Amino acid sequence: MIAPARNAADTYRTVDFDARVIGASPADLTDLCYEQLIAALGSAIHAHRHADPASRSNALSRAVSCLLALEMGIAGQDGIAATLRDLYGRARASVLASVLEWDEPTLLRIRDDFAEIRQALRASR
Repeated sequence: MIAPARNAADTYRTVDFDARVIGASPADLTDLCYEQLIAALGSAIHAHRHADPASRSNALSRAVSCLLALEMGIAGQDGIAATLRDLYGRARASVLASVLEWDEPTLLRIRDDFAEIRQALRASR
C-alpha cells in the first residue's frame, strides 16, 4: 500500500517510481537504486546548505535505504559480492555518521563515486 503523499508532485514521483520498478530487470533495479542514492545525497547536501534539517534527514534516510537495498540484492559471499558488501556498508556508515556530524566532503565523494560506478555499469550494458 502506498503511503499518503504530501502533494501532487510527491504522488507523481511515487507513481513514476512504482511504474519503473514493476517488471524491471535486476540490472534496471540496480541502476534505479544508484540513481535514487545519487539524488538523495544531492538532496541532503542541498537541504543542509539551505538550513532545512527535516529535508536533510529525509534525504539521508532515503540514501541509507538505497544502500541497504543494494546490499540486499547481492548474491553470494565471495569475490565481487564481498567487495560490494564492503563498499555499500562503508558508504552506509558514512551517511549515517553525517546524521550526527555533518560531513559534506565525504557525502560529495560518495555521491560522485556512485555516479561514476553507475555510468560505468550503464556503459557496459
